[in-house]
Amino acid sequence: MSANDRDWLGLSDRVCVVTGAASGIGRQTAIELATAGAKVVALDRDATGCSRTVEEVMKQGRPGLALTCDVCDGASVPGAAEKALTAFGRCDVLVNNAGVLKPGSLETVSLADWNELLRINLTGYLLCAQAFGRDMLARGSGVLVHVASIAGSEPQGMSGAYSASKAAVAMLSRQLAFEWGPRGIRSNAVSPGLVRTPLSESFYQAPGVKERREAVVPLRAIGRPLDIANVIVFLASSRAGYITGQDIVVDGGLSQTLMSHVPRPGYE
Repeated sequence: MSANDRDWLGLSDRVCVVTGAASGIGRQTAIELATAGAKVVALDRDATGCSRTVEEVMKQGRPGLALTCDVCDGASVPGAAEKALTAFGRCDVLVNNAGVLKPGSLETVSLADWNELLRINLTGYLLCAQAFGRDMLARGSGVLVHVASIAGSEPQGMSGAYSASKAAVAMLSRQLAFEWGPRGIRSNAVSPGLVRTPLSESFYQAPGVKERREAVVPLRAIGRPLDIANVIVFLASSRAGYITGQDIVVDGGLSQTLMSHVPRPGYE
């Protein structure tokens, strides 16, 4: 990518923090931000995976910092924010991406599993927004991008607190947009559909699942981490400077297929 291409997004030398950066969407987002000229701080509990992501960031010719961090730990997150500020002096963009998926019906889900998923998928987003947002608020400029899911608006059964957590992420993003907008901060959510990542890879190991999933997506393809990362990078950039409080669905059209399941004799 040429220097002019990097500058087109206005991310050159911006300091971008990505949580859950060791793999999947977070890893790809970190790489794409670096490709666009940003300095990248990669956060994850997986120290080895996080370091590998930063290696890829540096291959793009950009500075990177790997920090081991538990996003739902009230001490770990502020500590990571302090290290990032010491290294790069500022935080321009936070991508809240770290998340987990736990199976379980609402009838039997344990309180421990329910609370753990909410701590990581929701409370972690708030803690990171607070810790990294302080510098943004002090300077009157910054961007938050939160990875939600179409499961936040379309109930995903047998997944415990997952749908509830992602619905809450979308609302958290909107509330941050409302409260922090007057102080120069934009906040948006991205809601992926079916994306093949390490988090979902076990599903695709079952025979025929990939083909069956592709068949229900209008674009007839499973999403890639790159498909989501591209939208995150756009929202992080100055090109999206008047977009805030939005939830951008990136699902190949899957969420628009509800009426296709309704029998309509004579219209098939």
